[in-house]
Amino acid sequence: MKNILVIAAHPDDEILGCGGTIARLSKQGSTVNILILAEGITSRDKVRNRSKRQNQIESLRKQGKLASKDVGAKSITFLDYPDNRMDTVPLLNIVKDIEKNILKFKPDTIFTHFDNDMNIDHTITNKATLTAARPKPGSKVKKIYAYEIMSSTYYNPSANFIPNFHVNIDKFIKIKLRALKRYKGEMEKFPHPRSLEAITALSKFRGSNIGFNNAESFKLLREIF
Repeated sequence: MKNILVIAAHPDDEILGCGGTIARLSKQGSTVNILILAEGITSRDKVRNRSKRQNQIESLRKQGKLASKDVGAKSITFLDYPDNRMDTVPLLNIVKDIEKNILKFKPDTIFTHFDNDMNIDHTITNKATLTAARPKPGSKVKKIYAYEIMSSTYYNPSANFIPNFHVNIDKFIKIKLRALKRYKGEMEKFPHPRSLEAITALSKFRGSNIGFNNAESFKLLREIF
């Protein structure tokens, strides 16, 4: 993995799903760029009113930039799709935006959402990513992995997330947690699954599966050798 693109639906998903892995890969010399598709705020309104939430959107993006620096990402790009309303947007529009960023960053590896997450934006992000990164002549994308989000993946009783790729993050769990703390309005108190305690518990559970203290686990969706 030399050139990685992390594609996430919302600000904080990139750290929840693979913050430790981003930190490790960056430390080891890989280039990691992050793409966030939705603005992450306006789902709190009955009717989307972006102008009303502009200050909150900008604040969330500032938090995302700080988090990306914490984990060593080279860049973070924010698109502006409606939060938890990505199903109101033609899929082709999303695919084209992801294609533009794949052409720009030329990743050999992509990390994105699991296709059976409860959150609709997550499932659409997965489908759009797989479409945009479809194998075709000249494509540099060789591997695509799906990460897990506790507050979405496991709310779906039929999620069936069975990881087959694991990353030891013993030296990077503190960095992941520090990055998550940047997202002050997104993190919750335990026992909410999007709490620091729950994230730490998942990290320890995944670590125990492979003989380490902490790990992040993924499902390999596609590999071309």
